[in-house]
Amino acid sequence: MGADSLDGASVWVDLTTANTLRLPCQAARYIAPTTLSSLQAALYSARIHQWPITLLGGGSNVLLPPTLHGMALRPALRHWWLERSGDDVTAYVGAGVSWHALVMALATHGLWGVENLALIPGDCGAAPVQNIGAYGVELSDVLKAVQVAELATGEMYWLNADACQFGYRDSIFKRALAGKVVITQLALRLSATPRPVLGYGDLAARVSESPTPLSVSQAVCAIRQEKLPDPAVLANAGSFFKNPLVSNEHTHRLLKEYPDMPYFPQPNNQTKLAAGWLIDQCGLKGQRLGAFGVHERQALVLVHFGGGDRPGLLSFADTIAQTVFDRFGVLLELEPRVI
Repeated sequence: MGADSLDGASVWVDLTTANTLRLPCQAARYIAPTTLSSLQAALYSARIHQWPITLLGGGSNVLLPPTLHGMALRPALRHWWLERSGDDVTAYVGAGVSWHALVMALATHGLWGVENLALIPGDCGAAPVQNIGAYGVELSDVLKAVQVAELATGEMYWLNADACQFGYRDSIFKRALAGKVVITQLALRLSATPRPVLGYGDLAARVSESPTPLSVSQAVCAIRQEKLPDPAVLANAGSFFKNPLVSNEHTHRLLKEYPDMPYFPQPNNQTKLAAGWLIDQCGLKGQRLGAFGVHERQALVLVHFGGGDRPGLLSFADTIAQTVFDRFGVLLELEPRVI
């Protein structure tokens, strides 16, 4: 896969294997620049030809359409380095670096901060868009700044963490800056001082009383591998629905009927519920409809058995969301980006 055509001609490229759901998709042009100068050249070419730009990362959190016109752009900036100041360390990471590979490399260096985010698929450049998170840690906890390039001008600048307007699986890159910038580099705040976060699930039981970043990352990998399917074996995009936020009043009403329901208090009179638990309670775990199904071990994951397309997947997801709403009065939102 891959074509670098910066002239006016279309070079149709099959992106079916470029998304972990393996949804069929043909792109008119696919560009994967490895340097900032080649990235800016691609943006310039798109401007002069008036091509719409579709930004791609590792394809692990996206629902591609059957056809992409214009230019599909995946930054392949794979350099990263560390800057130290005592126990404080900043990692500067290119957008094309594999997120999981970075986490394991930093953990091997004995650096704390992102160890709980092991085995999350995709490229580093996509991490701020979703504000990725797992096991009690979110990217926003460690991110110092994001370097971006404007699609319209090629101008590059940095945004600090506050400017990214992070929320639960949300950021300015999904809202005001959606379709306006491409992320080129991250700056992550790390530490050589032990700062384990072990309060989520059974993570603490998987490590010693004095864990290392590597032992925590390895424990997270083991837990995820027990619960989640490998996209290389069974096509999926990881968590398909966000864990919903509801009012405390709604939570209390549900707890009267479902006293064992897991819930997580949040600020502003809200409570986070477990979308996987809600789906499971509706008897949908392991259910299959044509080319798609709910994973047998993790109800939050929808899988593609082959032969399906995006409309079929969205229809299946709508059926699940409606079933949950009918029973619990809770709206489920998609987590993957729909292009």
